[in-house]
Amino acid sequence: MDVTVPALDRDGYLKDLSEWSEDLARELANQADVTLTPEHWRVIDMVRAFHAETGVAPAMRPLVKLARLRLGDEYGSSIALMRLFPGNPAKLIAKIGGLPRPTNCDV
Repeated sequence: MDVTVPALDRDGYLKDLSEWSEDLARELANQADVTLTPEHWRVIDMVRAFHAETGVAPAMRPLVKLARLRLGDEYGSSIALMRLFPGNPAKLIAKIGGLPRPTNCDV
């Protein structure tokens, strides 16, 4: 399925968060060499829900705490999150999840 990627900012985050869709998430993940599994979706959905509640896309340390609290120890470590989202999990989850760059994450 071909998905048109809407406008992104200079760092690769959606300019208009309302343009996010699951199909777009799959395309953005594909561009980052990530194949989304149910595990990935659990984390993405959790972070999107947290953003909806707070208006914040969490940086790495708060993300680990949030994952541990909401998804359990299986997801609540930086190693677990890096296994799913290599590199900088907080930034990659935000990009794929259609959220702004996480607070306090370097460019």
